[in-house]
Amino acid sequence: MEIPGSKEASRAALRMALTRNREDERELKTEMQKHGILAAAVDYGGEFIPSITRIIERAVVAAKREGLIKDSHGEEGAVAGAAREALSQIMPKALGLNVGGKIGISRNQDHICVALFFGIGLLHLNEVAIGLGHRVV
Repeated sequence: MEIPGSKEASRAALRMALTRNREDERELKTEMQKHGILAAAVDYGGEFIPSITRIIERAVVAAKREGLIKDSHGEEGAVAGAAREALSQIMPKALGLNVGGKIGISRNQDHICVALFFGIGLLHLNEVAIGLGHRVV
């Protein structure tokens, strides 16, 4: 059974989080817009525990800046909730360590997804983790 919107939004957010640079982000956003999907990405790095709030804030700000959501309590809350869900999936590996990587956000109709692709660890001893959250507005 095909679930309209949510699977495509999830795939788009993951693809955005996996882009290597800003040029790849721009190309992918343009490609997705042709299919009615809005997308954004933002880099992030820092200590995990103090960064939780900043990661959620960055996701919301990027979604607003790129026109994925309106300046409304419900839409901001959907992005924040999806980001929080994605963070909870990474949390067991990341507690007490540093994270660095990219946040991908997408919207397909009323489906919003946030994907986190982070390296977790110290120096060059990194683990890799992906978290994905979905909400409907």
